[in-house]
Amino acid sequence: MPELRFSLRPDIDTDRLAQDFRKSGHVRIRDLLTSNTALNLHTGLRKRQDWHQIVNSGDKIFELNRETRAKMSAKQMASLEEAVAAGARSGFQYRYETIRAPDPSPDRIRSDDPVAKFATWLSSEEPVDLLRRITAKSDIAFADAQATAYSPGDFLTGHDDAVAGKRRRAAYVFGLTPEWRTEWGGLLLFHDGDRIVGQVPAFNCLDLFAVPQFHSVSQVTQSAAYRRYSITGWLRAEG
Repeated sequence: MPELRFSLRPDIDTDRLAQDFRKSGHVRIRDLLTSNTALNLHTGLRKRQDWHQIVNSGDKIFELNRETRAKMSAKQMASLEEAVAAGARSGFQYRYETIRAPDPSPDRIRSDDPVAKFATWLSSEEPVDLLRRITAKSDIAFADAQATAYSPGDFLTGHDDAVAGKRRRAAYVFGLTPEWRTEWGGLLLFHDGDRIVGQVPAFNCLDLFAVPQFHSVSQVTQSAAYRRYSITGWLRAEG
């Protein structure tokens, strides 16, 4: 992969974004990065084979690498599909693939993984200052991160990201999907009673939203021509 050089677009309208964030609790920052960094991230993620599918069953989380899934029988796959569908009917359920960056800063800094490099950069002075100003959360200290890929059938049901002890101030989704149609699903949905506000998967944009805030990712349809790629995580205070 080419060397990653992270740099914020210089003309981001921070004041307008902060005003919009105060009103709705979420904003989209378009064209976040300069240069070809976002494209290089996307290309690198598409080539990687170290993705782990994560699926929950209530509070339990199961991780399946691609080798394990390839060895599963048709009956086992069908049973897993039914279990996931059953979980989504009445509770919190998700299924997608992930590559995680380590949380501890020294481990991230030593890592050559592009996801870790993104987390390190997003936790640096200039991006953190921008994010503090937009969210009005002056105690944001760092960002954690994971790459995510949603294939047809993948989804994330409604939740608010509030977890005791994590000190999450806001959540983010850095879109790395160059081409997408709304009807393919995979929308980031914000729930406000009967009102739903959706963001279509996009490229080189940062969706930023307050925690807690109820949201979901709609199921990617079988007609989707590509996977939905992003880097996601939370902006956290020191604990």
